[in-house]
Amino acid sequence: MIIPYQQLDTNTLNTLIEHFVLREGTDYGSLEMSMSEKVCQVTKQLETGDVVIVYSELHDSVNILPKSEVLKNPQ
Repeated sequence: MIIPYQQLDTNTLNTLIEHFVLREGTDYGSLEMSMSEKVCQVTKQLETGDVVIVYSELHDSVNILPKSEVLKNPQ
């Protein structure tokens, strides 16, 4: 189930994004990015619709996934 990020409390959203960034350990290329820069980047991706917040009832978990992946594999 896709959860619209706009429906989340600001603190909850920021915490979710921070946990996602820490968990993913995404490669940001040769430039070292601060946590706040990474959070800002994910926030922008949510705003543009490139990624979405997904709640899995089966796993009772929340994740941030590329929208194309979610549309390709609806649960």
